[in-house]
Amino acid sequence: MGARPLLNRRLAGMGTTIFAEMSALATATGSINLGQGFPDTDGPQEVREAAVRALREGRGNQYPPGPGVPELREAIAEHQQRFHGLTYDPDREVLVTAGATEAIAAALFALLEPGDEVIAFEPFYDSYAACIAMAGAVRVPLTLRQPAFRPDLDELRSLITPRTRLLLINTPHNPTGTVLTPEELAAIAELAVEHDLLVITDEVYEHLVFDGAHHPLAALPGMRERTVAISSAGKTFSFTGWKVGWVTGSPELVAAVRTAKQYLTYVSAGPFQYAVAEALRLPDAYFAEFRAELHRKRDLLAAGLTEAGFRVFEPQGTYFITTDITPLGEKDGIEFCRALPARCGVVAIPNAVFYDRTEIGLAQVRFAFCKRESVLREAVERLHRL
Repeated sequence: MGARPLLNRRLAGMGTTIFAEMSALATATGSINLGQGFPDTDGPQEVREAAVRALREGRGNQYPPGPGVPELREAIAEHQQRFHGLTYDPDREVLVTAGATEAIAAALFALLEPGDEVIAFEPFYDSYAACIAMAGAVRVPLTLRQPAFRPDLDELRSLITPRTRLLLINTPHNPTGTVLTPEELAAIAELAVEHDLLVITDEVYEHLVFDGAHHPLAALPGMRERTVAISSAGKTFSFTGWKVGWVTGSPELVAAVRTAKQYLTYVSAGPFQYAVAEALRLPDAYFAEFRAELHRKRDLLAAGLTEAGFRVFEPQGTYFITTDITPLGEKDGIEFCRALPARCGVVAIPNAVFYDRTEIGLAQVRFAFCKRESVLREAVERLHRL
């Protein structure tokens, strides 16, 4: 095959994801999986029944429309108005995708050219780095540093160059759980307008904020026309396997993203799209109760990890708690996570894999709390063996 590596050099070092590796380890060892962020219970019964009904009625069993079924696009537009006061045309300003992951990929592929720079919060969700690389662009990290994990806005300004094309903003932030404040968002918006930058916002945890509130960047002056907002149904309704996500933005931005998206999956999740349309119209009580349930689970796991000897950085939102393992006498989170199943039957994720400069996050380990309370209690009991 010659001397040239088979894998595109832009993806060098990006083999099997850490999520696949650690989930396989959980299965092989029978450990409790607090690594990958998926719930261990399904979402609302009425939403599942809506999917079954769509299957039986033949809705979505063949290719759905490229932009998404009209019922879902209308429900997404209603959701944006209902929760955020943002008005979008469901026909021109909403695009349904195969989860938020495809939405992120399509947006980056559509809007970037080789050599463009993308400023993103470090630690990164892992698909960001891969998609920026595949687009031929350059990622520029703005590091969120422990213990507060807040963005340094002066550093952000200093990172902007004539080559900067785009800001990739994740709030609530995975893995740290940081939720940007209105003041931070306003400062970011001012920089985007001043330097004429595009912005992609990953807001998949928008309904899982425990301290403070989620504020969409697109609602700020000058931002609607330059912001591609991304979210999905998986985290909000506990159907991560359905892979139904969406993009909202100006007609021009959505058309650009749709151009790239149509050559990725083209379409997906036909019957599930009808079910998600119904899920988005659930009463406010559903969203409040779901958030309160995850809040209790966060507090349960945070207290248990603290008692087990970890330094805990309590998240404001998301499914995840970041910890520091140095109080346990440990230094390397990657080695720690690989040994943890054998030591006490629990799987976690090393945050170092989310950093370009792995040494910054080497002692950080992430645990997911989107599990049944009985599972979390058992995990905490096992972790006390450390």
